[in-house]
Amino acid sequence: MTALPSQLPPEGSLERWPWLQRLRRSADVATGSWLDALEQGALPAATDLVAVLVEKLDGAGSARLLRWWLSLPESGEPAALALRLELLDLIGRRRDPACAALLRAAVAERPRAALLPLLGHQRDSQDFARLEQMARQAGPSPLRRAALEGLAVGLSVWPQAALQQLLLELCSDLDGTLASQAVDLLARLPTAREGLEQALSHPLDPGTEARARRRLASLPRCPLLLVVHGRAGGVIPEELQTLARDLERRRRAPVRLQTLSGDAAPPDPAAPGENSPELPLTLVPLLLLPGNHVRHDIPAIAAAWRRHGPLRRLPFLGAWPSWQEALADELAELAASHSPDLPPLLLHHPLAPGVADRYLAHLERRCSASCQAAPYTATDLEDLTLAIRGAALPLALAANRLTESLPAALGAPLLQRPRFQALLLDQLEALP
Repeated sequence: MTALPSQLPPEGSLERWPWLQRLRRSADVATGSWLDALEQGALPAATDLVAVLVEKLDGAGSARLLRWWLSLPESGEPAALALRLELLDLIGRRRDPACAALLRAAVAERPRAALLPLLGHQRDSQDFARLEQMARQAGPSPLRRAALEGLAVGLSVWPQAALQQLLLELCSDLDGTLASQAVDLLARLPTAREGLEQALSHPLDPGTEARARRRLASLPRCPLLLVVHGRAGGVIPEELQTLARDLERRRRAPVRLQTLSGDAAPPDPAAPGENSPELPLTLVPLLLLPGNHVRHDIPAIAAAWRRHGPLRRLPFLGAWPSWQEALADELAELAASHSPDLPPLLLHHPLAPGVADRYLAHLERRCSASCQAAPYTATDLEDLTLAIRGAALPLALAANRLTESLPAALGAPLLQRPRFQALLLDQLEALP
């Protein structure tokens, strides 16, 4: 038998809850009669009844129930206001075009804080402009906060660049609660780290700044794969192993070293990135010159890892502007203690012509130095020793045969020098 509104036990009756549970389980509910009773005032609005009805309604029925709620007279009495909001929380959760249209029209006619999160919950991209405007423009704080909450619940459908720009502006808002909301939402974006770092680059309220720093510190970091030159037998120089250990400690994320070889080895299932597919592996070629390793081996290594999960590949280290600036600064300091008539040298292993020539010409201009190939044969090393009369810097990240053969003329490899060690640690630590 179909349950009728007239059969519902009154509020306070011990029979009401079991009766509503039977109504919830019933497959044959004439929802139209229940909506009629609510609209005509034959049934008192009650959250327990509405909680059951909303599960039985289709899109048209949900829109009808929402329309009924919107027509209810407003009351300043606290209990009536609380009941009204509880009912809306139940009614407005249905995601349907008709419900979205009703909410949109109601907000356009008279914005109410309670409606804005529900409008965002509809996840219709056309509502972004209205919610963005209400969050950004000066107005009552409850409305602005509710608009931002609407953006939070519909996060996945909004244009990310425009949303991030809005949140960056709101992070410095005079309304501290709104600014904190903006920080929290910024931390949920795919570009969370970039956004939070950008927010922290501007003056913020102390409380908001502390919140942003906590959010930034709690973000998971992608595992790193550092591709490096190995030595004979695949030995990894100690300074590179130290770099990886320090990075792992500072980033609190896995860091793996992989040496170059003729064939890209398949990834180890226990390696960084294999057990966290939601975080892409970041491949960093710690190579200083665009030789065959950069042009051929690195793409092969990247392809092998990419078959096992998402991967982000950075340019080789020598192409980083900050690295080139550090080379120029280091050479300038070295040259200051030598005759100005002797141009400083950048020594590198021999390279095939083409791309490498253009890179070396750029490096010479950037560093005001001369680049010179340095073969590893004994005869060439003797000639090279005689040729080094001024400041010289080896383009070697870690110890190799060149730096070990000419320690007096060349000094330590780059990663053993404080300037380059600090730069590399800071740059790699800052990666997402």
